[in-house]
Amino acid sequence: MSGSGTGISRAERRISPIFLGLVAVMGASGWAVWADVSPRMGIAVFLFVTAAWVVSLCLHEYAHARTALHSGDISIGAKGYLKLNPFAYTHALLSIVLPVLFVIMGGIGLPGGAVFIERARIRGRWRHSLISAAGPLTNVLFAIVCTAPFWLDALDGVPGPFRYALGFLALLQVTAAILNFLPVPGLDGYGVIEPWLSHGIRRQMEPFAPFGLLAVFALLWIPEVNEVFFDAVHALLRSLGVTDLDSYCGLNLYRFWKEETPFCLVSP
Repeated sequence: MSGSGTGISRAERRISPIFLGLVAVMGASGWAVWADVSPRMGIAVFLFVTAAWVVSLCLHEYAHARTALHSGDISIGAKGYLKLNPFAYTHALLSIVLPVLFVIMGGIGLPGGAVFIERARIRGRWRHSLISAAGPLTNVLFAIVCTAPFWLDALDGVPGPFRYALGFLALLQVTAAILNFLPVPGLDGYGVIEPWLSHGIRRQMEPFAPFGLLAVFALLWIPEVNEVFFDAVHALLRSLGVTDLDSYCGLNLYRFWKEETPFCLVSP
């Protein structure tokens, strides 16, 4: 049986067991951080943040795919993009593996690759822009959820390590949203404005699309650029109630293979 008005079968919309497994790991490790039942708190924080980060990546790509489906690309279902399976994406390495490595290496939520959308099936510039914006808007939503306990002043009784894990996860979502919205070829921000550019400009920018993500990553390794970027990120987080200590301790606990800072293991 097909989905109403979309031509998508139930099998094509069935949630992948892999995604459900990720959600289960996120829930179990989050409980372990909250209840302090892990012999190594850092490992529990690592599993919780990594699983939550990959879940957000899956939902980011799902948002692209679902918006494309309702905009006219009915090929989305056959490609497996509606199952939330991270291994169904066009570039699983770019979409999942590299973003996780970036978190481990630099503590930054660098965006991954995108699902393949048949743009020729879609009519209207606004629809094309919305498809590109749907992914990073998912990161914005995740950032709001992660920071809600902070700006709602609802952290009484929340264990310190869980608070720090949320703070670090919020940092990842904020950096992912900001970087994704950059108008750089290959990133979603450029996809938002591309339909409104002239054909000549789009042709000129097309060769740079495969290298946009790598160029952003390379720029962030420049100390001056990195400092300005993270100063802006932390200023935004502070306005939402997430202190520098929250995100620092979250990163410190996440890197369980390094020495843990003692004061990050207790409630603030």
